[in-house]
Amino acid sequence: MTAAAAALAVAGVLAVAALGKLRDLDRFAEAVAGYQVLPSGWVPAAARAVAGAELVSAVLLVPPPVRLWGAVLAVVLFSAFLTGMGVVLRRGTRVACGCFGAQEEVGTGSLTRTALLLVLAVVAGFGAGTPFEPGQLLVAALLVVVVFGVAALVSRRDGTPSGPVLGSRFEIGTDVSAFAGSGDRVLFAFVSPLCGACRAMLPEFRATADRVPVVLVSSADQVAVREHLAEHGVDLPVVTGPDVFDANGVPGPPYVVVTDGSGAVLAHGGANRPEQVARLLDAAGV
Repeated sequence: MTAAAAALAVAGVLAVAALGKLRDLDRFAEAVAGYQVLPSGWVPAAARAVAGAELVSAVLLVPPPVRLWGAVLAVVLFSAFLTGMGVVLRRGTRVACGCFGAQEEVGTGSLTRTALLLVLAVVAGFGAGTPFEPGQLLVAALLVVVVFGVAALVSRRDGTPSGPVLGSRFEIGTDVSAFAGSGDRVLFAFVSPLCGACRAMLPEFRATADRVPVVLVSSADQVAVREHLAEHGVDLPVVTGPDVFDANGVPGPPYVVVTDGSGAVLAHGGANRPEQVARLLDAAGV
């Protein structure tokens, strides 16, 4: 019963994930690009292939005669997802997971959930010929609840920094007031040359500079950062330092901190999309 229930659980999760991706393939493609593990020209095709493979695997996991093929495909998918997430976490960058069509970021929670689903896919493969019974639907639902519950608990207990404290002094190793000019607000955008989401957000940061001073902050080498910006036609002030993320509790790029002219933090948060930047500016009274 366990193997058949595991197959049902994995099939349900994959079906929901595939439908979420298919509803907005462009956004999912952006998430795939953010992982920075594929050449940019391959990204659209890879996004379609992943969503299609998830749907095919979900269908194959239901009938016992072909369940083994569905389980094998699910194992391949989850193994690939784990590899991509591991690369992102080693880099220390903030990347949209793209798992269910939402803007969840890659972290220990998504990593744990994927690993548990991989285990269920393996179990489903070992019981490929087991017929379904009505009681297995309840067991499958319980398995999904356990997987997502454990992942949520791990994510909550994760020691990942959550950004600076509102009202605290912003630290970048230089005088923040020097960037304020005649205004009373400054937007600091944490970026990295290795971050695909950061690259996608550069035009937004450049446009925002028409409203409020924008300073790019990075832990990478300044020469590398400036060369990266020049390639994308961005000319904004840059501050670099190996400890700029840790000094402010910033989990990773792209991340925005809005301060007043003296450097007191007014708003902060992830900045994977333009609307997130707009919300932070509104919160800071810009």
